[in-house]
Amino acid sequence: MIDLSTNRPMTTRSEMVLRVGQGEGDLRGTDDKVLQAGADYLKRLGGGILQILPGVYTMRNALYLHPNLTVRGEGEATVLKKAPGFKTDLDRDSDWYEARAAVRDAGGFSVGCGVMLRAFRGGDGRMEVVKDTVTAVEGNLVSLSRRIYKNMWLEERATLATVFPILTAEEGVHDVRVEDLVLDGNRDENEEINGNYSGAVFLQRCHRYRFSNVTARNYNGDGFSFQICDDFVFENCVSQENANLGFHPGSGSQRPVFRDCRSTGNSQGIFFCWGVSDGLAERCTCSDNLDFGISIGHRDTDNRILDCSIERNHKVGVLFREPQSEFRGAHRNVLASCRIRDNGFAADGTGVDVLGETHQVEIRNCRIEDTGEGRQKIGIRIGEQAKDIVVDGNRYLNLEEDVRIEGGSVAAREETWRNR
Repeated sequence: MIDLSTNRPMTTRSEMVLRVGQGEGDLRGTDDKVLQAGADYLKRLGGGILQILPGVYTMRNALYLHPNLTVRGEGEATVLKKAPGFKTDLDRDSDWYEARAAVRDAGGFSVGCGVMLRAFRGGDGRMEVVKDTVTAVEGNLVSLSRRIYKNMWLEERATLATVFPILTAEEGVHDVRVEDLVLDGNRDENEEINGNYSGAVFLQRCHRYRFSNVTARNYNGDGFSFQICDDFVFENCVSQENANLGFHPGSGSQRPVFRDCRSTGNSQGIFFCWGVSDGLAERCTCSDNLDFGISIGHRDTDNRILDCSIERNHKVGVLFREPQSEFRGAHRNVLASCRIRDNGFAADGTGVDVLGETHQVEIRNCRIEDTGEGRQKIGIRIGEQAKDIVVDGNRYLNLEEDVRIEGGSVAAREETWRNR
């Protein structure tokens, strides 16, 4: 409230709330176009609140975010659901200076839909990617919003497909909040895409985002993926039944925070990519993921994983990945006061695996257990090249080995690998 009892100048504004709905609201519609119209309207005003009223909104393209925008739904009643996917081969080469693509079948494209051009370079799996929006469809010619700036050639298996994130932003779109909504990737009707190119949420080179009570589910790729993005906060968010990574703090992202989040039924729960530092995962649950609960590796340093439940992940509960050199190791990370149980049953039953030249990791005050079904056999495994690992105050239950130290005898290395 403004204090009118003084003569202070009133120089701050109240944000506009723009309501978008299917049967009511300032703007009305059922798909991405009405949502984008609302976001673009608020951009002109320097930001504001895009209030999305209840309903299932069909996403034929991503919602492109803008600075100082709040996207707010009404919880589980507001669902942004990706439309069924469509993919076709190109019918002729497209060079980097062209803005149209000739395709074998244009039947699945419509004006305004999001698309991804892909070609595979040199037979080694490297992929060239262009993301854009369709502006016209004329026979088998699909017009895009700009020139593609990459060659898409037939010998490199070039394709055009309706692959896109549900929420996205790139390069300098800062200070955004997303609250109280569900993002549904419609996984059964869409092809898989690598999380370095898309996800239910996909962001690059953007800073200071806050996600609260947001669910990303059923995306045929990552749930939340963000690359070179600093100061992201996730509170009470869920990443569920996505094909790849649940939460993907991507390369170079600094100070990500995950509080009271849940990541379940993905390939990995939380995947720290490259050079992710000073992060925090607190009171999170990473369970029933097909590979790892939490994975941390290449120059991911000085992160803390506190009071988390890491359960029933198929290969390893918490994996410290093997670096290619000591310089690239996941050093100075802390795992404390966590519950690590019933992991590794699809591999050798390891709860926490510290591989390669990984240094100065602390594993403290955790409850590490198998609940009686013989799933988790090894509590903590410390690799031969690891050093200065602190294992202190943990409780082990129903395991075949509490701590396995690889290479040499335990007695010979007692001072370095002290299990206090």
